[in-house]
Amino acid sequence: MAMVLVLLALLLGGMSGLLPKAANPFATETKDRSGPVLLKSIQDMSRYEAASGTFQVVVDLDEDARFLPDEIRGKRTLFVGKGEVGAYVDLGNVGEDAVRVNADRTEATVRLPRARLEKPALDAEHSYAVAKQRGLLDRLGDVFSDNPNDERQVHKLAVRHIGSAAKKSDLTARAEKNTRSMLEELLRSLGYEKVTVAFTNGGGKS
Repeated sequence: MAMVLVLLALLLGGMSGLLPKAANPFATETKDRSGPVLLKSIQDMSRYEAASGTFQVVVDLDEDARFLPDEIRGKRTLFVGKGEVGAYVDLGNVGEDAVRVNADRTEATVRLPRARLEKPALDAEHSYAVAKQRGLLDRLGDVFSDNPNDERQVHKLAVRHIGSAAKKSDLTARAEKNTRSMLEELLRSLGYEKVTVAFTNGGGKS
């Protein structure tokens, strides 16, 4: 009798793909039971987002046990991380003394703070693990526990490397160039013939 039930289950399982979805008792249905999105904070933006860069890094994270071979205890993860870093000029602290205009209002000088970098934003959709190697003890541990720390660790390393690469790039210089072009075009449209935009470490309110 048990064998008959097993065969019947296998037969029905194989035929489930042939039945219409509405009439198929074995069809699965996916439901999104996520809760509502909560608004945590609202911030007034007073910065000019002037440039952004896309970076990619291959993280090779190797964790070894000191007195055990890798086949017994050890982890190695190859992870491709892709992310973006934005560069902006903070206009929120620019005071009245940062803008100088001559008497006949034909020349304008604007003094702004240096461009800054946003925190790197990892693109989860295009970041992925290429390979994972686990020692015997680590594989056994994975069977009994779901440890997300491994993923978080490679994510943090990817963000750190992307941030370091952004600092070495010309993103801030590009942001300042774009900000200068924007302000020159804007002020010339208002009638100013000569526009000078300077970036200084002490730019802003004094």
